[in-house]
Amino acid sequence: MGLLHPAALLAWLLAAVLSGCAGGFGAGEARQIEIEDKIVSVFENSTPVVQYAFIGNLKDGRGYTAGRAGFTSGTGDMLELVRDYSAVVPGNVLARYLPALRRVNGSDSVAGLEGLPQDWVLAAADPRFVAAQDRVNDRLYRQPARKLAAALGVKLPLSRLALYEAGIQHGLGDDFDSVNKITERASAAVAGTPAKGVDEKKWLQAFLSERRKDLLNPADKATAAGWAASVSRADAVQSLYDTGNFKLDGPIRITVYGDSFSF
Repeated sequence: MGLLHPAALLAWLLAAVLSGCAGGFGAGEARQIEIEDKIVSVFENSTPVVQYAFIGNLKDGRGYTAGRAGFTSGTGDMLELVRDYSAVVPGNVLARYLPALRRVNGSDSVAGLEGLPQDWVLAAADPRFVAAQDRVNDRLYRQPARKLAAALGVKLPLSRLALYEAGIQHGLGDDFDSVNKITERASAAVAGTPAKGVDEKKWLQAFLSERRKDLLNPADKATAAGWAASVSRADAVQSLYDTGNFKLDGPIRITVYGDSFSF
């Protein structure tokens, strides 16, 4: 694929087989991951090539945003990533930011993180940091999204993409803006889930609609401006639904933030 670190991809597939979280998709799971990673990278960094070295302060209430999944200093996933990397490579160039990352967690502050952008780029040249990003992305986002899909009874590749992609932006916690709560509102709108007999495409449309509504009117007002500006990514997933590409057959064609991509 050229996107995931080979060792991380192998580990993920092995874990999926052992845990059953791949839902019986077998070899198709590698294709699913490839397309998901390209689409998320387009949404996060306007390129289908995963950007492990990216970092910037987007002024969206979350401090620094960085790496393949848009790990942020304000929401805790960047802290978890640096902890993971430091467990493998003690004394790495990012380890000195751990105290500051703990202090700014839950805020938009970047105090104490001076120098982080330059050091992040340096760390991204280390294959062990690339692998750490893959591991943490899998642990925080891919696996929870797969488990949620299984619980909901959704099986279409587009449905699974929608849950994973939205989870990276909204998180998979229990706050109003989380994917878990968005799925609850979607299920209420169609009186059930695919696991309970609701047509999956009908349910997916409800989910896409509820996710778009949340981007335009989130409960967390600190993210309101940034999320409203990102509604294009929800529209891009909707465009795949509208064209009937539920299996994510290639070539994938999407337009986001005014730019068009095909892969």
